[in-house]
Amino acid sequence: MQRKTQKEKQKENQKEKQKENRRLTHTFGPWYDENSRYLFLGSFPSVKSREEGFFYGHPRNRFWKVIAAVFEDDTPETIEEKKAFLTRNHIALYDVIESCTIHGSSDSSIRDAEVTNLAPILETGCIEDRIFVNGNKAYELYCKYTLPATGIPAVKLPSTSPANAAWSLERLTQTWRETVRGSD
Repeated sequence: MQRKTQKEKQKENQKEKQKENRRLTHTFGPWYDENSRYLFLGSFPSVKSREEGFFYGHPRNRFWKVIAAVFEDDTPETIEEKKAFLTRNHIALYDVIESCTIHGSSDSSIRDAEVTNLAPILETGCIEDRIFVNGNKAYELYCKYTLPATGIPAVKLPSTSPANAAWSLERLTQTWRETVRGSD
């Protein structure tokens, strides 16, 4: 039996990694209307969100619980309830990235990002300076690519992702509430 060399093992690992990383494009558009006052941006839809065709589809992501508490509203469950919630509370929702190479739902694996054109949302004129970014990677990409194009700074919020286990639901909610409602 022939043993594999270190170089052969590295080559195999590289091939496996290439299979795992895929170039993807956002599969659904932004949610906003002419009355949207707040814009919340994530990084890129998770696998579950891509399957469902709407934002924050993973049941362990705390976005919907947190945002409902911030706006003192019921937590929406279905996509239709989520859309009604966003409209009722004047919230626009999208992602910083339009397409990228990504492994699963891992923000840390994002490469070759192409950013979203936010002009159609911002042209409504209602957002003003109330742009909030959910998590470090989305904020990093916003600052690098979107801020120079828009000139509008965003506020970084702690991620609602289940990967951000260091933040409890209560702590997330308190921080989001103080930050978002303090912008009014």
